Amino acid sequence: MTLSMYQASVPAFLQMLNNLSALLDKAEADAARRKIDPAVLLNYRLAPDMFPLIRQVQIAGDFAKGTSARLAGVEVPKYEDSEKTFADLKARIAKTVAFLQGLREKDIDGSENRDITISIGKETMTFKGKPYLIHYALPNFYFHVTTAYDILRHGGLEIGKRDFIGKV
Repeated sequence: MTLSMYQASVPAFLQMLNNLSALLDKAEADAARRKIDPAVLLNYRLAPDMFPLIRQVQIAGDFAKGTSARLAGVEVPKYEDSEKTFADLKARIAKTVAFLQGLREKDIDGSENRDITISIGKETMTFKGKPYLIHYALPNFYFHVTTAYDILRHGGLEIGKRDFIGKV
């Protein structure tokens, strides 16, 4: 049996986005307990040239919705990137989860050879569906989810691998 494009994408995105939302719940509660201004944690970054937590969460969601939409051949939902609070980020994740849940296997399966063209700044990149998912989109998605986790962990949140992976 082969692994379908849907199975390799949407369930992984859903699992990790839900885990990320749970991490944000823990971070918000921890910030309140330790009397840390949430804005400090939300704007925390691991290095001066890296994006802060807010942007890591936004980009992770963008990869989930963008990848799935492109593979399904539908328009990519656009979000304004205006989140400033934990609640805002959780609402954005929930909106992305709802979009993903609206996609069906038949929408994405068979997209292995679909031409996918994306713009990154001034550069345009074109992929076939399978290499786009496996070699570009999933690594980028996991990078940003991992970086969000790392920011929270480095900020003192007591979390571990089980929090990152969640229930499988």
